[in-house]
Amino acid sequence: MFKTIALAVALAATAGVAGAQATGTKTTTAKGRHSVEKGESQAALQREAKISEATARATALREVPNGTIKSSELEREHGTLIYSFDIVVPGKTGIEEVAVSALNGSIVAHEHETPKMEKSEAAKEAKERKAKK
Repeated sequence: MFKTIALAVALAATAGVAGAQATGTKTTTAKGRHSVEKGESQAALQREAKISEATARATALREVPNGTIKSSELEREHGTLIYSFDIVVPGKTGIEEVAVSALNGSIVAHEHETPKMEKSEAAKEAKERKAKK
């Protein structure tokens, strides 16, 4: 029972933080994959999603056996609402990036990002955040 309560509290906290964050920016990976429509908030994206993050998470982890999710995000990419998961795999460098449709739960994309690609993406996102301020 304690685990159920702890999970419910964690999910509520995550949803609250995500809902409070307004995106209002466009973010892009080194490959130009990610984008969030200007002015869309996380709350608006969550209202549009037909499947839960938990369901999408389970789908992504089935796609990458033995993986652990490092980060996740609900975003619109090329007009499609997706959950994007960065998944690390023991003994493998880089991350597996898995995109799951927030509308029907299907795998939209799965690609490997090398450590170099990850570093480039992080630097670009930091630059965009700095420019936003």
